[in-house]
Amino acid sequence: MNIKILILGLSVVLLAVNGLQAKEDKEVITKGKYTLTLVNQDPSLNVAVKAGLIKTFFKVYPKMVKDFNKEATKRVLVTIDTTYNGVAYAHDGKITIASQWLEKKPGDMDVITHEGMHLVQAYPSGAGPGWLTEGIADYVRYAYGVDNASAGWALPDFDPKHRYDNSYRITARFLLWINQHYDKKFVHKMDSHMREKTYSKELWKTYTGKTLEDLWKEYSLNPLVKV
Repeated sequence: MNIKILILGLSVVLLAVNGLQAKEDKEVITKGKYTLTLVNQDPSLNVAVKAGLIKTFFKVYPKMVKDFNKEATKRVLVTIDTTYNGVAYAHDGKITIASQWLEKKPGDMDVITHEGMHLVQAYPSGAGPGWLTEGIADYVRYAYGVDNASAGWALPDFDPKHRYDNSYRITARFLLWINQHYDKKFVHKMDSHMREKTYSKELWKTYTGKTLEDLWKEYSLNPLVKV
């Protein structure tokens, strides 16, 4: 009796697994040196959203690789995940995007720009502060993004409550300001130091003549940027 129950239970599990696999839609697209494998677990995903993600990837990812890290992976796996409750994450040649996020924000094609930059960054463990990692990725989303407006995404206005280490768009706007006022290659240089694990706080002064804190103080007094 117990054996029959066990076999029945295993059969149910196998059927469930097979059902999940059947729902997955896998597409492999190669353009030149780059190959994108897109696994979609959401059968209700809008076909225009899927097509938009693919188009955005091939428009921005090769440019980011060329400009920031020519050794970055040329083979990327993107999964539209029905179980993930966040927005998106990237690691080791793989990008995961929550299907519920795409349902909520169908215009957010440039989520793949931000996450793709994380693959280009390919920073080793302990490379530097996380706020700078995310700030650089959002700066790149701003600079390379295809249609941030459709996602309702933009760099924020300065707020006295902000700090340089607030990460993401707040840090990205600060980096843009430094690029425009001190060194137009500043973000590229900091990105290289992070990947080479040679980042230090002294680099801010090396490239601008001012400490990180002094830069933020100056930025706070005159935070205007050309966007």
